[in-house]
Amino acid sequence: MKIALAQLNYHIGNFPSNTAKIIEVLDKEKKNGTDLVVFAELSVCGYLPNDFLNYNQFIKKCTEALEEIKSHTKGIACIVGAPEINPVLEGKDLYNAAFFIEEGEIKQIVRKSLLPTYDIFDEYRYFEPASEFKCIEFKNYKIALTICEDLWNLGNNPLYKTCPMDELIKEEPDLMINIAASPFDYKHEEQRLMILSQNCRKYQIPLLYVNQIGANTDLIFDGGSLVFDKAGDIVAELPYFKEDVQVFDIGQLKSAIVLGESSRQKEPVAQVYEALILGIKDYFQKSGFKTATLGLSGGIDSAVVCALAAEALGAENVFPVLLPSRYSSDHSIKDAIDLAENLGCKYTTVPIAKIADTFEESLATEFEGLPQNLTEENIQARSRGVILMALSNKFGHILLNTSNKSECAVGYGTLYGDMCGAISVIGDCYKTQVYKLADYINREREIIPVNTIKKAPSAELRPDQKDSDSLPEYDLLDKVLFEYIEMQKSADEIIAAGFDETTVIRILNLVNNAEFKRFQTPPILRISPKSFGIGRRMPIVAKYKF
Repeated sequence: MKIALAQLNYHIGNFPSNTAKIIEVLDKEKKNGTDLVVFAELSVCGYLPNDFLNYNQFIKKCTEALEEIKSHTKGIACIVGAPEINPVLEGKDLYNAAFFIEEGEIKQIVRKSLLPTYDIFDEYRYFEPASEFKCIEFKNYKIALTICEDLWNLGNNPLYKTCPMDELIKEEPDLMINIAASPFDYKHEEQRLMILSQNCRKYQIPLLYVNQIGANTDLIFDGGSLVFDKAGDIVAELPYFKEDVQVFDIGQLKSAIVLGESSRQKEPVAQVYEALILGIKDYFQKSGFKTATLGLSGGIDSAVVCALAAEALGAENVFPVLLPSRYSSDHSIKDAIDLAENLGCKYTTVPIAKIADTFEESLATEFEGLPQNLTEENIQARSRGVILMALSNKFGHILLNTSNKSECAVGYGTLYGDMCGAISVIGDCYKTQVYKLADYINREREIIPVNTIKKAPSAELRPDQKDSDSLPEYDLLDKVLFEYIEMQKSADEIIAAGFDETTVIRILNLVNNAEFKRFQTPPILRISPKSFGIGRRMPIVAKYKF
């Protein structure tokens, strides 16, 4: 039996596009003599539609798409993911389901049992968990079909009481197929590979695993679909961050297939780079946007974002803006110009000194007798925000936010100023990771000026300002933030690990106090195990001090 794994890029709610992609693969593989084509979780509608699932018309369009797909399965079978209406009145209205379609008919529906509710996932909000398990029979093979999370309980996962494969193995299946929507983060791949391999070793049957690729707002799916033999060894691997369709003969899975270039062989910064490129590209293409703008300061953050955008969208579609103030250094202006010219981006310069002066003059009566403080610094940042949004409105460019995760974490940014933007490109990258990205971008030639990388970070909103005037050095700050945010450790645990108590308490309180700012930031491209956004839900009005 020949099985094709179709690793495709789906678009939430774009039923014509998703259906056309599925049908195109079916028609092609039918000519190639493939028996079964496997598509990813919720491939018909895209993952995850969230509250669109509450609308009857959305579910109706899913059903109509399935009908169209059915008409192309004469002489070939397929497995596609889609919501299924719960046929009984008890429980929730929908199942997260896999439809096995053969000869124009839905022969069997497999429902997802383990519905993740942690981090970015909230499937139990919409779906009823499956309680019955039955293998699929096709071409004299018995297939244990599961959906994503259903393989993540080997009987020892405290999150779940059910172990779907423990039930399915009782029917003595010949192989496992798992359809997934497994998002990227730089830590997830190791865990994913371990879990999939352990399933093969435990049940002593091969596994074909298909993931999707593409970005849906903040979530980025990396693909990397896999085939394992019954010993749990990888015998085939599809590319990462690219669409691909590969065919495998089940009778040959016992002998190792030559493994192609693996994303796992790349350093983590390369994976993050590819993820961010895909995230930007899909945000624009799927939203119908083409051109981008951003403020280019001569600093490391805006330089990295500009370089990423130029790679993702084409330099001709990225329009950086230099917004010098009275405190901007000559070398920062030169660094920004050099970067734009290195990339081939058309840049403009709009000085903000007079604009900021006008604000201060207008507020002179109200501020009379008061010393200058952060207010005047924020006026400069907000002046830049107004200009960038005006250019965005006038020319239709989408404004890219350039804040990094370290700044987002401790509130080192100005609402309605440098925190403006439609999408946050590096908001899940700590400052130290941003420097690694800069070095990676420069791996073949100097794109980001060396001076941008080497100079001390500064917002340049007052004379001789440095980030270290207000924050601990980033090498220290990022380590503490990682322990608190990604590892979710308490202050006591972080201090016990050897960090200075006063520094830890200060940093953690800064994080908690900045929650109101993060609620007003743009969506952040997720590349870590714990990104700000839907995966980290904290109250704004709370009194939780360390």
